[in-house]
Amino acid sequence: MFTGIIETLGTIAAMEPRGGDLRLKVRAPGMDLADTRLGDSIAVNGVCLTVTALDNDQFSADVSRESLGVTTLGDLGIGDRLNLERALTLSTRLGGHLVSGHVDGVGELLSMRPDARSTRVHFRAPDALARYIAAKGSITIDGASLTVNGVDGAVFDVNIIPHTWDLTRFSVYKVGTRVNLEVDLVARYLERLMLGDRAAHSGAGSRVSESWLAEQGFPNHSGTRD
Repeated sequence: MFTGIIETLGTIAAMEPRGGDLRLKVRAPGMDLADTRLGDSIAVNGVCLTVTALDNDQFSADVSRESLGVTTLGDLGIGDRLNLERALTLSTRLGGHLVSGHVDGVGELLSMRPDARSTRVHFRAPDALARYIAAKGSITIDGASLTVNGVDGAVFDVNIIPHTWDLTRFSVYKVGTRVNLEVDLVARYLERLMLGDRAAHSGAGSRVSESWLAEQGFPNHSGTRD
């Protein structure tokens, strides 16, 4: 588990293809790796990776074909910046929110504009994730815990303060940049819990839908009950 509070910026030192997946070597001079052991977890742009080798201020991790397919790690190249965070401990301050490091989908940056001393950034999430994103809720973008300002369909915006802008990879973003998204895990579990026994069934019957909500007595869009 992680908090979404980025510890430091790292860079990609090497990318070695290995039988269809990838061995990633990360240079992390701002991270204290003295107590890091092989097998420990480090979030790299929001992707939980397992440390497979250590060398002074560098660590290596294997990126599976699955991770390459559902994250942006395969888009990166040598020298690209990375948001890094070591897994939390029981004594860690939970300054962000609970983050699993399991990316739910890839979003796209739509626009950026100054907002006083901060930067207002709009992203488009995959349609399947839109129902988990709520105004004033939490979302993880490339491993960084952020508060959602507003939502319009699958488009949402966040406000990035100067401190976060300077100490994360947000400073290299531009329109069209693809980012790793992880929605609030509480929302995901809440959806499954609401389904009750229906969660064991596959297909449409295993999802919360408008018709299912109506069956449970929730009001429809007009504010009346069916």
